Amino acid sequence: MAESVLDVRTLPKDAAYKQLNTHIAAVLDGIDDPIAAMATMSCLLYHGFGYLWVGFYRVVESNSLLRVGPYQGSLGCMEIRFGAGVCGIAAAAGRTVIVPDVTTFPGHISCDARSRSEIVVPVFDHERNLLAVLDIDSELPNAFDDVDRRWLEQLVARFGRSHQLERVDAQ
Repeated sequence: MAESVLDVRTLPKDAAYKQLNTHIAAVLDGIDDPIAAMATMSCLLYHGFGYLWVGFYRVVESNSLLRVGPYQGSLGCMEIRFGAGVCGIAAAAGRTVIVPDVTTFPGHISCDARSRSEIVVPVFDHERNLLAVLDIDSELPNAFDDVDRRWLEQLVARFGRSHQLERVDAQ
């Protein structure tokens, strides 16, 4: 398949995710490298929706530390502790966190001052072990809602079931 990047910004959100989800599945068909899959998903979501930042933070110390993984956008934070910022809270709680206005979120970690809203989705393996979180930032306030949550949880669930991401417990 000839890889291409879709721009779905003009579509209704459900239709955009449906099209992009199908495209991601087709592009990743037969790819068993989790890093390549994360990089590709980040790229397609970033360009497809025109977000400010899209990427993964991988669990490198169980219940303790996330480290930046494949992403698209400006420089990301290198490490985030569980419970710190939106990513760390989503990781510690094991649930998706949507922040309509990051300026009102206590303890928000700002890697890019242009960020106005954020969604963070936990990525679990088939045994429900946390592998990573998918972090998406937008320059627009209130950019994310339950439609985003539902589709992104579906996307990362398929990834978590089909890719074995090795944990890199830091020494």
